[in-house]
Amino acid sequence: MPLAISFELSDRDLEHFNQALAKARASAGSKTADEIIAAASKLLIEADKVEVPDFIAERLDRLDALIAMSRDEGWHLPEEDRQRVLSALVYFADPSDVIPDHVPVLGYFDDAIAIEMCVKELKHEIEAYDEFCEYRQGEAERRGLDPATVGRADWLEARRDELVDRMHRRRNRQTGSGYGDSSGYARKGYTSAFRPGLMRVR
Repeated sequence: MPLAISFELSDRDLEHFNQALAKARASAGSKTADEIIAAASKLLIEADKVEVPDFIAERLDRLDALIAMSRDEGWHLPEEDRQRVLSALVYFADPSDVIPDHVPVLGYFDDAIAIEMCVKELKHEIEAYDEFCEYRQGEAERRGLDPATVGRADWLEARRDELVDRMHRRRNRQTGSGYGDSSGYARKGYTSAFRPGLMRVR
């Protein structure tokens, strides 16, 4: 039988995680984009080998989306937006977790909170990418193509540019929302559209 538990992070709690994020960004200053993405990918690969609670799996799926959007040739984020995503991913390139990942059940809890904070910051980027993946899936099926093989076709690039433009407008208008607005995964569940991700669960 499901059990609903909710908790609120205080300003002091948030400051604790903000400091951890800042520390990770400082220590990852010399890492390349490929190294940052590889480190975040390693966390997902290791987590995929064990059973994790659903609330953690949902956040890991959002991390999978962040990694995918940063290297998806079809999406091809503008460099400024890609740097925003990489800046969020550097936390997962720092081996000094608040809770070591090997601790059963709780090992990924701090990662889940960090992902939640990144998701809030990158809400519009994630929503736009999810819509792009759904559009690519639908168009590939309509045209009889394998979405995994679809590159930067004209119809794909036009939709991407439209979504990136709308993403920027939404981000500029944003007035802020509370933590817990998980940028689409609570609303829609795992995306069923193709994306070049790492997780088994879709």
